[in-house]
Amino acid sequence: MSAQLQPRGAERRELCNALRFLAVDAVEAANSGHPGMPMGMAEVAEALWRVHFKHNPGDPHWPDRDRFVLSNGHGSMLLYGLLHLTGYQLPLEELRRFRQLHSKTPGHPEVGVTPGVETTTGPLGQGLANAVGMALAERLLAAEFNRPGHTIVDHRTWAFVGDGCLMEGISHEAGSLAGALALSKLVVIYDDNGISIDGPVEPWFADDTPRRFEAYGWRVIRDVPGHESGALDAALAQSMEDCGRPTLVCCRTVIGQGSPHKAGTHEVHGAALGAPEVAATRANLGWSAAPFEIPDAVRAAWDARVAGAARQAEWQRLFGTYANAYPQLAAEFERRVCRRELPATWRETCRRLLSATVAEGARIPSRKASQNAIAALLEALPELLGGSADLTGSNLTAVARSVAVRRGAGPGNHINYGVREFAMGAIMNGIALHGGYIPYGGTFLTFSDYSRNAIRMAALMRQRVIHVLTHDSIALGEDGPTHQPVEHASSLRLIPNNAVWRPCDAVETAVAWLAALERRDGPTCLLLSRQTLAHYQRSPQQLEDIQRGGYVLAGGDAPASVTLLASGSEVELAMRAREMLEPEGVAARVVSMPNCGAFDRQPEDYRLAVLPRALPVVAIEAGVSSFWRAYTGFEGAVVGIDRFGESAPAAAVSAAVGLTTEAVCARVRSVLDRRRAR
Repeated sequence: MSAQLQPRGAERRELCNALRFLAVDAVEAANSGHPGMPMGMAEVAEALWRVHFKHNPGDPHWPDRDRFVLSNGHGSMLLYGLLHLTGYQLPLEELRRFRQLHSKTPGHPEVGVTPGVETTTGPLGQGLANAVGMALAERLLAAEFNRPGHTIVDHRTWAFVGDGCLMEGISHEAGSLAGALALSKLVVIYDDNGISIDGPVEPWFADDTPRRFEAYGWRVIRDVPGHESGALDAALAQSMEDCGRPTLVCCRTVIGQGSPHKAGTHEVHGAALGAPEVAATRANLGWSAAPFEIPDAVRAAWDARVAGAARQAEWQRLFGTYANAYPQLAAEFERRVCRRELPATWRETCRRLLSATVAEGARIPSRKASQNAIAALLEALPELLGGSADLTGSNLTAVARSVAVRRGAGPGNHINYGVREFAMGAIMNGIALHGGYIPYGGTFLTFSDYSRNAIRMAALMRQRVIHVLTHDSIALGEDGPTHQPVEHASSLRLIPNNAVWRPCDAVETAVAWLAALERRDGPTCLLLSRQTLAHYQRSPQQLEDIQRGGYVLAGGDAPASVTLLASGSEVELAMRAREMLEPEGVAARVVSMPNCGAFDRQPEDYRLAVLPRALPVVAIEAGVSSFWRAYTGFEGAVVGIDRFGESAPAAAVSAAVGLTTEAVCARVRSVLDRRRAR
């Protein structure tokens, strides 16, 4: 591929070079970063952002703006240059501070840090899946809120992707589902430069990408010269013509375009050009401006603030007309999309759900309790958007009010994601980022490994996404160790800002759902049982304390010699052990710990009241033991599972791994004997 391809038109060439050299200069100043992609995609970015992209730099949160996702986020300086030049609140000084501590220009784009950045990208391919989620949210909102003559939801989602994004398996999962759902306002622009960090990709990435996406059901615009502005204009205009399918625009580009000695090579992918090559590139492209200097005429041509404000003002006028015609719909749109608030009736909804669950006292699996909660909540929260990775009947994520999302323009509130856990997680992130919906999706807990990176990104981005993870222990039995989670609960708890609930009965499950929905700054994982769980009576204070993550469920009103600490289905094991130990003169108190993170954030006096230092602690969970030693210390013990399970009925598996009432009692006796021997 020639490194000498040139755009047409002197003025647009200058506009592209301004973008190109902001990236070159910022990477050079930081001596860190990826200049090649921004240099190679400058013409594509100029054609999109100056001609076709609908946005208002004065209001990065305008509801009907187009969304832009830089899936190949290592090229972040391309996006920062675009945001600065078009008029977002990203001053030149922040570009000078690229990749520096607490700057607004981190190494990869981060939502909430940089105005105009729609999602955090870096792990390749996740941005593409986020874009699918955004496009899906737009389509569903349009079906729900638009009315004849009143189109208030009408925007596109644009994504830049590179070879790395398309090599990652998540691109197949997300691309396939986007095609099946016919997301016609999704446009993905492929930076086809044939280079990755290790060099030319042909030896290890020989896919026929256009045919691959055509097989998904996408419209593919092939072989677009990525440095010819006129050809790019035509291709992007074509991508906006409705064909009832998502569109992939394949742009042939040269990585590091303009660099005389490094263009078209992997040397420009992830390292600064170096002063000699920067000077040579300036000379080669005829760019005489000093580093970080933008000529006035170029800056004026890029500035999108006036045009953006006019576009938003026109939308506000349309929305005003809509509000007059449909005041209730308009108020609901503002609540869900603009303010992202729960309804005014929320507190009453919480009270009714909790009261009904307590009164029913059902002995049911927590997955069924979750389904009951969803059924009650969906009536009050039309923004709940559920789904499952081909396990709807097992995860119980669908209820009577669920309407399947299918290709076409109709509304829906439950997504069949297919066997695509990773894409499901990342698509839900995109839905949450877009706004208007609170997404939840189900799979087995053991398969959370597939979606772990997406869960981590939701935690990093502080997005309200709910993962319904059922079959949470070896008690699922006959499916065997491949399906029996052991380390998964603990590993999910290790993700910062990820709330993990493992409820012991229907009441704790209802509280967990309410907490997940009230949380606005991160994801929640609900770890739910397949097997039936007991119901426990609680005082009003105990009910209130559930939300604190851990509380005394039994034995708190009398002297005790040991604390039995458990989560989920193992709370019943602790309660049985308490009864078995009582005739021996061993008084035990039982602490239910559905959310360790919430408990750890409680004031010290509360934590010490629940877990007094004077009492040894024996922790019980159907999972790895090491996590619980933070609560038991050296004096206590853990009854856990530090091996994989077996394929057998649940009771047989529990006996084989030592998760029985007798084993808990034996461990308690051992702990107490050690204390007496001291």
